[in-house]
Amino acid sequence: MNSRPLNLSKLKGKVIAIDGPAGAGKSTTAKALAERLGYIYLDTGAMYRALTWFALQNGIPPFDETSLTQVARKVPLEFKPTDGVNRVFFNGIDVTEAIRTPEVTRDVSEVAAHPGVREAMVARQREISRKGSIVAEGRDTTTVVFPNADFKIYLDATVRERAQRRLLELTRKGFTTTLEEQEADIRRRDKYDSNRAHSPLKQAKDAFVVDTTNLSIDEQVDRILTLILKSLKTS
Repeated sequence: MNSRPLNLSKLKGKVIAIDGPAGAGKSTTAKALAERLGYIYLDTGAMYRALTWFALQNGIPPFDETSLTQVARKVPLEFKPTDGVNRVFFNGIDVTEAIRTPEVTRDVSEVAAHPGVREAMVARQREISRKGSIVAEGRDTTTVVFPNADFKIYLDATVRERAQRRLLELTRKGFTTTLEEQEADIRRRDKYDSNRAHSPLKQAKDAFVVDTTNLSIDEQVDRILTLILKSLKTS
């Protein structure tokens, strides 16, 4: 990794929360940042995706809040770092790849919008964070899940750039789609996530904003760390 020589000792035990719209680079950047710091990487979006995958496998409609909330409260969910991959297990099944399909992506926003589902998932996320030294990412991580996080980061990028990233990701996995389809899906998800009644996507007032449109992952991580360390010097 092409990292810069930064003194990271002051960050030990901190909670860093990252959010932003779909395709802004949250997952990849949060994972890289966690690796740089030796932190736990908490992928909150993967938790909702895992629940959505379970619902699809078991015939639970994305609008069935009661059933989805019951599953979210009871079914075991674990993260297990393995060979550099943050593997996701839901009810003992490795769903790391299965939760990234277009079918899951199509329904996850609706599943994640249910108040009961979010309440159950947020409780799990906060339990994981109690020991500190974590990088958490999601679409309401800085405003709802961890409003008292030590540092808040809001990643953003143009719709075209986010669609191109999603197109590349899906093409690599063998899915057939177009840039136009992905742009339309990104706009749909932005509108849905920003206007939902419970835990909508929004930028926290005290978050550092990083536009990732023209930045590599290493550059994003460096930018975040520079902003954080600069804030420590001036606080």
